[in-house]
This record gives sequence, C-alpha cells and structure tokens, in this order.
Amino acid sequence: MNFSCIHRNAAVWLAGLLSLCGLLSACGSTPKAFASQEEFGSTVTYSRLFDATAAQTCEAARRALLSQGYIISAAREDMVEGRKSFQPEPESHLQMEIRVVCAPDSPDGKVSLGFVTALQDVYALKKSNNSASLGVGALGSVSLPFSSSNDAMVKVASKTISSDAFYERFFDLVKRYLVVDEGLN
Repeated sequence: MNFSCIHRNAAVWLAGLLSLCGLLSACGSTPKAFASQEEFGSTVTYSRLFDATAAQTCEAARRALLSQGYIISAAREDMVEGRKSFQPEPESHLQMEIRVVCAPDSPDGKVSLGFVTALQDVYALKKSNNSASLGVGALGSVSLPFSSSNDAMVKVASKTISSDAFYERFFDLVKRYLVVDEGLN
C-alpha cells in the first residue's frame, strides 16, 4: 500500500472539506445591517408654529395644496393629505404625497403646530416579453412562435423629501392663506 498517495488524497479531501465549510458558513452568515437612516436631530424642518387654531391651520394647508394643483385625498380638522403626479420623461412618472397634521399647542387652542411630511414615489416603464408556441401533434413537432410585450409602470424608488427649502416654501404659503383667512373673519 502506498502511504504517500493516501496521505496526498487525504490532504486534497481535507482542503475540499474546509472550502465547503467556508462556503456554508458564508451562506449562513447574518444579513447585512444598514446604518440607521433616522437621526431625530432637527425639529424645524417638518413643523412650524402658527397663530391659529388647528382647524384653521389645516384649512390653510388644504388651500395651499389646492393652489399648487394637488388632489386632496383626505381633509379633516386635524389632518390633510394631498397628491400630485408629474411625468418628467416619457418613460418615468413621479408622485408626490404631502400629509399635514395640525395639533393645538396652547391651552386656549389659538396656537397650533403643523407637521408636514412629503413622500416622493418614482415609477419607471418596464417592458416584459411574453412568448408562446403552438404545437400541432398530427403534423409532428411543428411549433409556431407567438410573441408579445407588455409595458407596466413599476415603482422603483420612494423617499421622504428632506429639503429645508421645500418645507419653508410650503409653510410660507400656508401662512399666506392664514392671513387671507383672518381677513375674512
């Protein structure tokens, strides 16, 4: 019996086993952890104080959204939601959704806090090809290919708008509608 051949085969077998163990441990590793996206730092980006009741603030926010072409999907004394669609390119679509929540911030209710969040969804045109074949058994294995394609808008991204300037312009518009509303009373 040749011991050097057995020793060499055992070494090759052991190296293969160690490689397999390494692969299996990589497959069973814990999923990648993402860094926290939330900092909870600034409170001025998404909220402002208004010298108005919560109902008046939400009504001014509703009018501000309407003045910019938003479709109002919900409107209550304490909350307003609006949505607007954009098509910047033939094969893409953007949808903005803005939610305003109004809460009293003084004991008499004449000062309110408006919280605003804007969400932007991005859609892209995706094409998918479909094909089918027709086999005729009596004639043998004759297949005739038929193909078609389907186009669908697919959501490819979604993000909360975090631009201070965006929210500042919105809050300025809400303030303008509060001033107009005060002039009517």
